[in-house]
Formats: sequence, C-alpha cells, structure tokens
Amino acid sequence: MADKQISLPAKLINGGIAGLIGVTCVFPIDLAKTRLQNQQNGQRMYSSLSDCLIKTIRSEGYFGMYRGAAVNLTLVTPEKAIKLAANDFFRHHLSKDGKKLTLLREMLAGCGAGTCQVIVTTPMEMLKIQLQDAGRIEAQKKLMAAQAQLSSSPAAAAAEPAVERRPTATQITRELLRSKGIAGLYKGLGATLLRDVPFSIVYFPLFANLNKLGQKDPNVKAPFYVSFLSGCVAGSTAAVAVNPCDVIKTRLQSLQRGVNEDTYSGILDCTKKIWQREGPTAFFKGAYCRALVIAPLFGIAQVVYFVGIAEFLLDLLPKRRA
Repeated sequence: MADKQISLPAKLINGGIAGLIGVTCVFPIDLAKTRLQNQQNGQRMYSSLSDCLIKTIRSEGYFGMYRGAAVNLTLVTPEKAIKLAANDFFRHHLSKDGKKLTLLREMLAGCGAGTCQVIVTTPMEMLKIQLQDAGRIEAQKKLMAAQAQLSSSPAAAAAEPAVERRPTATQITRELLRSKGIAGLYKGLGATLLRDVPFSIVYFPLFANLNKLGQKDPNVKAPFYVSFLSGCVAGSTAAVAVNPCDVIKTRLQSLQRGVNEDTYSGILDCTKKIWQREGPTAFFKGAYCRALVIAPLFGIAQVVYFVGIAEFLLDLLPKRRA
C-alpha cells in the first residue's frame, strides 16, 4: 500500500466506503458475537451463532439483528478511513528511499494505525455494545420472570412481565456525558488498545505480503480478487489471534449485566475472573463469529481501497465543473 501515491481525501473516502459496505453485510454476525461473548455462567441464552440469530429474529424481529448498526454506520467511515490512511502514512515514513519495508517496520506501521483508530473505535464500540446486548439482557429477564411466576401462584403466572424501553444511542451518550464526562465514552480504552494494536500488527504485514504473492509485476497492483482473499485471510487470522482481548474489552464496556453475571474493575480483574470461573476456553467465545465478521469486512475494505473508487470520483469533479 505504501507504494501507491493516493491523495489523503481519496484514502479517507475509500476507507469510508469500504467500512459502510462491510458493516452492512456482516452486522448480524457481529451482534451474535457480542451476545455470545457477554453471556457468562449465569443464565446462558444462546448456544451458537445460528441459535442466537434465530432467537433474536423470533423475539425482536428481523431488524433486531441490526440493533446498534446506526452507530457503526455513522462512525465506521472515520474509523476505517483513519486505520487505512494511518497505515499508509506510517509505511511511507518508515520506508527508506522507496525500498521494501522490513517485517519489523511493517509491524510498527500497523501498531501506529491501530493506536490512531481507537480515537473513534472506543466510543463506537462502547455505544454499539450497549445496543447489541440489550436484547439478550431483556430476554434473560423475561425468562427468569416467567420461571419465577410458574413456581408461584397461577394468578402471578398469568401476569405479563413489565417491558422496559431500550435506550437509544443518543440517550446513552447523553447519560454517559452527564455522569462521567467524555471519559464515559472512552471506558475500556486500554482494552481497546490491547485488541486493536496487536490486530493491526498482525493484519497489515500479513495482508501486504499475501497481496504481493498475487502481483506478477511489482509495479502493477494485484488483481482485485487477490486483494479480497488476502484481506479475508489476514483479517480472520488477526481476529482469532486477538479474540481473548476482544472478550475482555466487550465485558469491560458492557454497562448492564445479566442475572448472576460478574462485574469487573479493570483488565486484570476481568482476565482473572474469566479464567477462574469460566476457564481458558471462555477467552475464545465468539472467535468464529469474529472471524466471519472481520474476513469479509477487511476483504471488501482492501478491494475498495486498492481499486480506488474515490480516485475515480474525485477525478470526475473537475470535469463536472468545467
């Protein structure tokens, strides 16, 4: 990517388009990932990805699978744009006279990109997780209420449980800003860095080297399908590698808890409680969901980015003005 001289506006537009397309395609799987990661050894609602999606559709309707999508669609444009453009920026400045980057320098460029993106990623994930997990908590409360009513009097069993109104992203934002200030939106910043920096360190060098395998000539970019497959393979590999960090981040950023579920004071406390009470396999909850989300998301991102849709659009502007 560093070899291509693409203008900054084009980089930002390409990253934004890639993010919008990718999120629209895979958001239901991401919702299932969040719910699977958040359920603990209390009242488990879902047994798998398919079970989660089926139950979500039954209880919340088709659009229930897209709860929190508006937040992602709004903020994914700057997030993906910053991530891809920052990687290009660092690769360019770490390269010497246009020479091939060493693996260490590629990893440093990825580290810089991952660090930059958390400015947008942390509040985006914070809001998205609350909206995605609200349905799980509500379903759990209904189930517990129904069980309690069945064990009590017939009259109580016939009563309908109270339905709580789910807060919107705007309401959550206002409440966090009112009670905790801007720091409220950046809860879990450390865990987000712990996930996104290693992800970018793995992803960007792996993608760059896989993509080069499809280049017949170093001066000619690889076919779009090579960029797509390289993005998919690199994305899914990096996603699974950092999944333990993603589980910790998801748990720390969740404001609401289900029945008998633990609360955490920080990264170390969360890691210790998960290990002791749920076992090491809990750190890989939702790993296959995350791989299914990240693979096409970054495959699409790299195709859009390398094809350079924005360059084509920007080239049209002077012609239209003429």
